[in-house]
Amino acid sequence: MIETLIGLIFLVIIIGVFWWAATTLLRVIPLAEPFRTVVHVLVVLVGVFIVLYVAQMFLSAAGIKVPWPKFGEAKSIHLVMPA
Repeated sequence: MIETLIGLIFLVIIIGVFWWAATTLLRVIPLAEPFRTVVHVLVVLVGVFIVLYVAQMFLSAAGIKVPWPKFGEAKSIHLVMPA
């Protein structure tokens, strides 16, 4: 349990450093306004997916099964997201 907490603390520090570096580099790179916004949104999306993937890894290490939707097997969105 303590190893998981230490790993989680290191992971938060590493993600924070990468987030700081990405936002700092976006301010330094001269881009026109629409492209700057698009790149910023892409950086946020990639960061969110990385955090979700790592959270799923920690939960599966703790013995909690997290089902991910399988979009390739579904014929429509209604099969992936039940009402």
